[in-house]
Amino acid sequence: MPLNTACVGREYPPVTINVTLDALQKYARAYNDDNPAFFDASRAGGIVAPPMFGVTVTWDALMKAMMDPDLHVDLLRLVHGEQDMEFPNPIRPGDVITATAKVLSIEAKSTGETMTVELKAANQKGQPVQKTHFIIFIRGARNRDAAAAEPRPVEPDRGAPLFTVAQTIDKDQTFRYAEASGDPNPIHVDENIAKMAGLPGIIVHGLCTMAFTSKVAIEKLCGGEPTRLKRLRVRFSRPVLPGQTITTKVWADGERNGRKVFAYETFNPDGHAVIKGGVAEVAS
Repeated sequence: MPLNTACVGREYPPVTINVTLDALQKYARAYNDDNPAFFDASRAGGIVAPPMFGVTVTWDALMKAMMDPDLHVDLLRLVHGEQDMEFPNPIRPGDVITATAKVLSIEAKSTGETMTVELKAANQKGQPVQKTHFIIFIRGARNRDAAAAEPRPVEPDRGAPLFTVAQTIDKDQTFRYAEASGDPNPIHVDENIAKMAGLPGIIVHGLCTMAFTSKVAIEKLCGGEPTRLKRLRVRFSRPVLPGQTITTKVWADGERNGRKVFAYETFNPDGHAVIKGGVAEVAS
């Protein structure tokens, strides 16, 4: 059954989350980030949450949309395709975050359908702390001719990168990330179910891989200051496996709205891209 286009524009009731110091630090540890900004209360400005921690405060709002029976979302054919996140203000321990979800678009493709859910979150002062476009792909019936005809984005030849960073995924990474993020999808923690889904085994959450790249952006582009990271966008192109080493390459890509813009891609040990079309925007 196709996605129900009558649901485009539907908004869901707000969800409220209380942010604790333990939760934001557990999230940082879940992707191996020991940045003092997340742990040292004596630093100027105090402790802030990792920018990607926003996925936890919008998760329940997202689930309200994804589990809407009117939408007809087939979870067995669902693939997380893209994630575009903006970080206008930092989240801090003690914040009370209100998050909402809205079905922004549903589009038919030759190989399936895409749906974009817009997630917005604001703190108790009414300040926006997150805006996300969560884009899923619902696979259609297998059709090689249609798949071949579907246009694929062409990545430009950017020349030599500014820098390259290698990061190793721990064997238990998916278990720690599942607990800290609130995403219990069994393909990340159960070998048998992952293989039943046609995967080689347990795979790393796409958002965990994205969190690893946020660490690269903060350390290398933001001088270690997470509040300077204002946007992160990725397209997930291939799963990452526990124990693998991923390599991120970063290129300068000009300026936009007073921010420095960087393009990046992340690769697995075989040289295949696991993240394409990566964008990081950094406040000066």
